[in-house]
Amino acid sequence: MPHPTVPATLEGWSVLHQMFRLDWPAWLAAAGDARQAAAEEAVACLQALKASNDGHTAAAALLGHKGDLMLLHCRRSLESLLEVQLTVARLQLARFLVATTSYVSVVELGMYEMTAKLHEQLTARGLEPESPEYDQAFAAEMAEQQPRVASRLMPELPRRRYVCFYPMSKRRGEHKNWYATPFTRRAMMMREHGAIGRRYAGQVVQIISGSIGFDDWEWGVDLFADDPLVFKRLVYEMRFDEASADYGEFGAFYVGLQFAPEELSAFLDGRVPGL
Repeated sequence: MPHPTVPATLEGWSVLHQMFRLDWPAWLAAAGDARQAAAEEAVACLQALKASNDGHTAAAALLGHKGDLMLLHCRRSLESLLEVQLTVARLQLARFLVATTSYVSVVELGMYEMTAKLHEQLTARGLEPESPEYDQAFAAEMAEQQPRVASRLMPELPRRRYVCFYPMSKRRGEHKNWYATPFTRRAMMMREHGAIGRRYAGQVVQIISGSIGFDDWEWGVDLFADDPLVFKRLVYEMRFDEASADYGEFGAFYVGLQFAPEELSAFLDGRVPGL
């Protein structure tokens, strides 16, 4: 169980982001019937993945040089994610897709406030931190929280036109180290950080996934909105809060237009796919 200075987390969907560049010269040079067969197979695959009983899949056409296509998969386990990855890899279309990057994570809900509250309550009951009795009681209390936040841990992917994904970490440098900062101070900064996000409720849907031990950064952030300028405003405003200004480190940003599975054919024909 977490040490009193370590915030507990609750986990949900296992998440895989796949970014691809389409080899347009090779695609356009392929025979028409081969392109049609590959497109039809890929559309059917996306439709099946999106309608899966085991999770959700979304597709987005990316802007810029970092890739042309992003597939976002949410599943109940890493085994299910591997099944999806293998399914995509065996498509006829895969011959024309060049992976530019990927990201593995798990939907995460940080429990700073709840961790502090439980540690206080259990200590008041005379339980010694890190003792078997303490760990058992802590685990039982956290298990009770899981159903209450299930919709946040295993959410449906929002049907919003614009999508933004970026990875981030907390600084561990010589002068600024998030993990060496006192718990109460970190909790206060995260509370202030979350307050900014709540001001954008209704304008943007945010899904946070933890990737410590899974990928090169510590968290992945997915934003969904009907107005892409919301991404700029939200991220810009958050840069001014202490948690980001002093401790935030950010990876590459990926921005694109989410589209319906059947619109993949339009994308492959060089047209803007619809939602």
